[in-house]
Amino acid sequence: MSTNLLSTSAAIGFGGVVQEYLWNCENQQLRVVYETLGKGSPLLLLPAFSTVSTRLEMGELARLLAPHFQVVAIDWPGFGQSSRPSLNYRPEIYQQFLEDFVRAIFNTPITVVAAGHAATYVLQLAVKRAAFSRIVLLAPTWRGPLPTMGASQQIAGMVRELVRSPILGQALYKLNTTQSFLSFMYRRHVFTDAAKITPSFIEKKWYTTQQPGARFASAAFVTGNLDAVREQSDFLELVQSLTVPLMVVIGESSPPKSREEMNALVALPGVKSVVIPGSLGLHEEYPAVVLEAVQDFLFSPEK
Repeated sequence: MSTNLLSTSAAIGFGGVVQEYLWNCENQQLRVVYETLGKGSPLLLLPAFSTVSTRLEMGELARLLAPHFQVVAIDWPGFGQSSRPSLNYRPEIYQQFLEDFVRAIFNTPITVVAAGHAATYVLQLAVKRAAFSRIVLLAPTWRGPLPTMGASQQIAGMVRELVRSPILGQALYKLNTTQSFLSFMYRRHVFTDAAKITPSFIEKKWYTTQQPGARFASAAFVTGNLDAVREQSDFLELVQSLTVPLMVVIGESSPPKSREEMNALVALPGVKSVVIPGSLGLHEEYPAVVLEAVQDFLFSPEK
C-alpha cells in the first residue's frame, strides 16, 4: 500500500492535490483516488454512497473548510475515479478499506465529516479504535434504497445479480442511469431547489455513472449489500458506544423514512444535532449552510 501523486493532467477535482492510495483487496491492487486541500489539522471528508458517488460532491464544502483544516476527500473503491473492479462489494471491504486508509494517511486521531451511508462505517471504526477525534454525520443513513422501499433480502439479491450479469445487467443499469432518471431522483429526494438541477449538472452526474465497471458497487449499494448493520437498534448501539463528540446534520426535507431514522439517532443522549434546508444531498446543495451549522462544533477546543 502506498500513495503516489497523480499527474495534474489526469486529475479532475476541486482544486486540491490529487493522489492515489494503492490498496490490496482480495488479491487485487485497487487504485483509490483522494484529494487534499488546505493546511492545518486533518479533516476527512467521506461522500455518500450512491450511484453518482464521487468526492466532487464534497468539493465546495472542502473549499470552505480548507482555510481551517487540511481537508482530505476520497472516492470510495468502486466509485468516482477509483478502481471499479467486479468485486462482490460488501461491508467487510469498506470496513477494512477505511481502517487501512486512515491508518496509512493520518498519524493522529482526526475530525471526520461523513455523508449518507458512510455514517455506519465511521461509527464502526470509531468504536473499534481511536481513529477520530470528533465526528459529523450529514444526512446519515444505514439502509440502502431497495430495503428502505421494503424489498426483502432475497428480492434485493436477485436484483443485484441481474445487474451484475454481463448483457442484461448492463442494459438494466443503463436504463436506471439515464439523465432523465437521474434528474427525477435528484428532484425526488436529493436536492430541494430544482433550479440547481441543471442539464450540465446532471450530465456530469451521468458521466460518472458510465465509467467501466460502475454498475457493480452501485448495485451493491442500491440493493442493501453495503448496509453494515441490518437493524436500527444496531445502528443506535454504535452511537451509544461512542467515546468522541458526535454531531448530526439533518435536511428538513429528508424522505419520511430516512427522517424517522435520523430522529431516532439524534434523540440519543449526548448527540448534538441541527436541522437545515435540504434533503439527502444537503452537503452538496447547501455547503455554506452546512459549514455555518457545524463550525462551532468543529472549531471548539477538544476535551
